[in-house]
Amino acid sequence: MRIILDGMGGDNAPLEIVKGAVEASKLIEDEIIIVGLEEDINAELAKYSYDDDKISVVHASEIIENEDAPVRAVRTKKDSSMVVGINMVKNGEGDLFISAGNTGALMAGSLFNLGRIQGIDRPALGSVYPILGDKACLLVDAGANSECKPDNLLEFAMMGSIYMEKVIGRPSPKVGLVNLGVEENKGSTLTKAAFELLDKSHMNFIGNVEAREVPMGACDVIVCDGFVGNVILKLTEGLAINIMNLLKEKFTDGTKAKLGAMLLMDKIKGLKSEFDYTEYGGAPILGVKGPVVKMHGSSNANAVKNTILKGIPYAKENVVGTISDAVFDIEEILTEEE
Repeated sequence: MRIILDGMGGDNAPLEIVKGAVEASKLIEDEIIIVGLEEDINAELAKYSYDDDKISVVHASEIIENEDAPVRAVRTKKDSSMVVGINMVKNGEGDLFISAGNTGALMAGSLFNLGRIQGIDRPALGSVYPILGDKACLLVDAGANSECKPDNLLEFAMMGSIYMEKVIGRPSPKVGLVNLGVEENKGSTLTKAAFELLDKSHMNFIGNVEAREVPMGACDVIVCDGFVGNVILKLTEGLAINIMNLLKEKFTDGTKAKLGAMLLMDKIKGLKSEFDYTEYGGAPILGVKGPVVKMHGSSNANAVKNTILKGIPYAKENVVGTISDAVFDIEEILTEEE
């Protein structure tokens, strides 16, 4: 299997990208191909000892920056590391593409160059959401589609369920619809209609979940439009940072507090790791005809390594093909509604 890695995407490229690739290569048998400015990437690779049969470089002369307009960048920077990498997957030269670059451009490039899975109206961004003291769940959509129709939420649920089952190994994952109340008749026109569709599906739909239930592990697949999903992610991230900063402040306030912190250090580190996004890998773009994974823009080597390790099953378990086959179930439900 060949993993295509965008060597120039993200705030810490190519330094952390290359370091993470080297660390991952020591744990897998698969080949990693880093795409980008060959001279810069080779200069970083020269710092490490690695198996050159497992890591290679493909030159791409351009870089899509975070401030670039996504669609324009994809259309004009055809020799960028991102576009070249996506096309390698399209042309069968790679099995999985991973990038920490411009999210909008990655979505646009995936849509333009790979195309949608037939029957999927809106591809979505799935984000692994950490649950305290429990296994992580998947939030879909995490920000790709701010305005949705009910059938889009049905698609998100189906794609998220398949990903959780195939990649995370969670059989019959519980699906919950984010709403302002658990009652079936609550919510907006969108969520009420989506509830009806999800309730008719063959998925393990448990009904509406309130936002406060999400961090408690109420379900395995959190379904919502991209606006709500992105707000949930950003709020959770900000809250986690504030909690950790508050703990640090309290445990460094005086000698007694410092002694207590020393005694609880293992527990504090464990709590910190629960919120650490670098441990969970990247966010799959679900609904396009090829495995594509988006990493956090500020990903360090640990995040890169884990995204590679946890992205491999996305390709090997043929998630794209399974989603394509499952589209018939969605069409059947929607036909019943007409």
